[in-house]
Amino acid sequence: MMNKVNYRLVLEKTLKEIKESGKRPSLLLHACCAPCSSYVLEYLTEYFDITVFFYNPNIYPEQEYRHRVDELKRLVAEMCPQVHILEGRYDPQEFFDMAKGLEKEPERGARCHKCYRLRLNEAAAAAKKGGFDYFTTTLSISPLKDSGVLNSIGREISENIGIPYLFSDFKKNGGYKRSIELSAQYCLYRQDYCGCVYSKAEKYAKNNK
Repeated sequence: MMNKVNYRLVLEKTLKEIKESGKRPSLLLHACCAPCSSYVLEYLTEYFDITVFFYNPNIYPEQEYRHRVDELKRLVAEMCPQVHILEGRYDPQEFFDMAKGLEKEPERGARCHKCYRLRLNEAAAAAKKGGFDYFTTTLSISPLKDSGVLNSIGREISENIGIPYLFSDFKKNGGYKRSIELSAQYCLYRQDYCGCVYSKAEKYAKNNK
């Protein structure tokens, strides 16, 4: 049996090497929402020049998408104004095409894994185009996201596109708890479903039960 990788330790090793190098690399940080971004930004701004990349065609409905991106912009302006924001295109059809045949999959199943890949592919392409040193995502801060799957996809995309992926498990070492504290501090909107129409339906079905 293979040992499970502790991606938090992998991240800490990378950050130590960066600090010792005396350099300050650039990072394209894919963000899913303001609450998940809060702790990640607090943690990583010490080491990187960060551009937040908001590409989430899975979010439904469009009103929800606008609410989340506006909250992220507000958080960045108030918490770390030196950070830049790059908003990707919002085309929900990209997500629906990807999810075809997987509509009945449960949360954390194959549909979610394909969604991770969709967003990370776009982030890597944007990072390559922009000449960034690294790319990564805030998604691993959520207890509902499989960091092993996320990091495996990140590694694969990194090798294919040719830009380093910053391995992470941001929920560890109190990261998720800190994100809740920062959400309260900045009065952030915390959604009660991941984002897509299927996760919303699953959430409300459970609530009704």
